[in-house]
Amino acid sequence: MIIGVDIGTSLTKAVVFDKAGMSVASACTTSEVHHLPGGLVEQDLDQVLGTVATVVRKVAAGLDGPVTALALTGQGDGLWLRDESGEAVRPAISWLDGRANSLLAEWQADGVIREVFRRTASGMFPGCAAAIMSFLDTHEPESLDRAAVAGYCVDAVLQRLTGEITVDASDASLPFLDPATRRYDEGAIAAVGLSHRRSLFVEPAAPKTVFRLDERGAGLLGLPVGLPVTAGPFDLPASAIGAGVRRPGDGILTAGTTLACQVLTGSAEFDPEGEPAGMFLCTPEAGEFLRAMPAMVGTAGIDWVCRLFGIAVEEIGPLLDASRPGAGGVRALPFLSASGERAPFVDASARAQFSGLSLESERGDIVRALCESIAYAARHCFDAAGLTGTLYACGGGVRSLEWTRIFADVLGRPIVIPGDPGVGARGAVIVAADALGEPVDRELWAESARVVEVRPENVEFYEQGYADYQASLAAARGLWRL
Repeated sequence: MIIGVDIGTSLTKAVVFDKAGMSVASACTTSEVHHLPGGLVEQDLDQVLGTVATVVRKVAAGLDGPVTALALTGQGDGLWLRDESGEAVRPAISWLDGRANSLLAEWQADGVIREVFRRTASGMFPGCAAAIMSFLDTHEPESLDRAAVAGYCVDAVLQRLTGEITVDASDASLPFLDPATRRYDEGAIAAVGLSHRRSLFVEPAAPKTVFRLDERGAGLLGLPVGLPVTAGPFDLPASAIGAGVRRPGDGILTAGTTLACQVLTGSAEFDPEGEPAGMFLCTPEAGEFLRAMPAMVGTAGIDWVCRLFGIAVEEIGPLLDASRPGAGGVRALPFLSASGERAPFVDASARAQFSGLSLESERGDIVRALCESIAYAARHCFDAAGLTGTLYACGGGVRSLEWTRIFADVLGRPIVIPGDPGVGARGAVIVAADALGEPVDRELWAESARVVEVRPENVEFYEQGYADYQASLAAARGLWRL
């Protein structure tokens, strides 16, 4: 039995699946996310590692048979600095962190963002490793001096479990890896002034590499020394694999804290003069890539509106039902993140706005305007990523049927919802099974999915709504620069 572990930003979950791809055992526990003054967001590696131990031990204790492997996935981006033994040299800096906001604005103005994009097809934002490392190199160089590796969450956990210093190509894609060659682009590293820190970047492991628990990792998890371990891809591509994305043109919408839109493609070709946003993520399969547009909008905006109105998230559905398409004339731009936006455009100064409000506007109108605007943002991302095939979806946002219907109507296509919500861990297990030479039946694993259909009567209305959204966005981008 393979235990899949998804190390999210605020929640770590361990899952075991049956032969049909449905979870038969699971456990979850929260991770601590420290929001500090000045937009700083940090995590403690030891605390996160403790969550992994907690959920793995709990799941393993309830299984009828032995654990045969451990499959890791988790959050990407950010910066997890460690020494040669895997100990953190400072708290991990989350992908949500905004300390490099002003640096990104400088890079945007002087062409650094475009230069890196031209070389690697990867856009940058304040919470990416390049921005955080460059910030630390100026303001906290001693942390980089003490580090042996500048990596990410999944490889940080892997190092403590196996002793291996490595990184998955999906994580390394952000933003210095040439996806076509799976090698670092030295010019991209030089463009952000980090050539003198080159030794901190670890060469990516070969696809489907199998590692082994060492004594320290085995003692932490209560599992045998030598147990096979896989690490990666990180949660975005893992979710695509777990949801059922298999054919070029297929896409997945992850309506989580942020909104991740991905499309599978068989080519790493891109327009180097296009909008320098999004990224190509390497997958475990040679010659396959995910064109990813991970926007900063998402369910964090829903949490915000719940706090604003003093309501529970369970009330969002009824409020959406209480307002008609178009939200009574209320319109929104959903850019509530302090870090601005990273896809399908990059602008650290991006901010939200509501218009069309009147004394007749109800709470449901404001909630619906926000949800519609996030759906428009998803369409913007998928237009940029090249969605042409089946669309899958996962994440907390699709638990709301009415919001999922809004996504379907705005995108103009049905949405397939996997039968088991743990698609990140599911994807990690699928990759592990392939690596161990015992692949799962992917067609069988996809049979439990349900489909949310498009409501044709709303499609034309939302076509005009999307055009209005694009016009409002274009006007706002001009104002953000003032």
